[in-house]
Amino acid sequence: MIRRFEIEDTQQLLDIYNYYVLNSTATFDDIELDIETFSEKLSLINRDYPFLVFEDNNQLLGYSYGSKFRPKPAYNKTVEATVYIKNGNFGKQIGSHLYTELLRLLKLENYHVVLGVLTLPNEGSVKLHEKFGFTQVAHLKQVGFKFGNWQDVGFWQLNL
Repeated sequence: MIRRFEIEDTQQLLDIYNYYVLNSTATFDDIELDIETFSEKLSLINRDYPFLVFEDNNQLLGYSYGSKFRPKPAYNKTVEATVYIKNGNFGKQIGSHLYTELLRLLKLENYHVVLGVLTLPNEGSVKLHEKFGFTQVAHLKQVGFKFGNWQDVGFWQLNL
């Protein structure tokens, strides 16, 4: 089931996130986050934006949220969307369920543009975004450095 984030979810979400820190380029963090840092980050996001979790049998299998794109006032109706799925739970439509609800809430809150910012290549994430009507609007080459390699980043945009 999909529900709103609660502070008690933090440790399970940290475990999901730190997997990606250590094993993928989905995030450009390169050392595991501690519970205090992660908790503060999630609290700030949850205060201002929709933040959802996917729960099954008391276990969190994924999460999604909106967050500030850039700090200037002109960007107040533009939001960045994020989704993470617990390793080993791909292909279960968890990301699709989370994005369906997140996009509904963002539209209700009168956001105008939703951006997905993806490390490339990332076929699964590209397919997820394009399934919801996002289109690629930028490809930034070699802008991140992780695991000894330069990483590309793509921007996908959806106008609500």
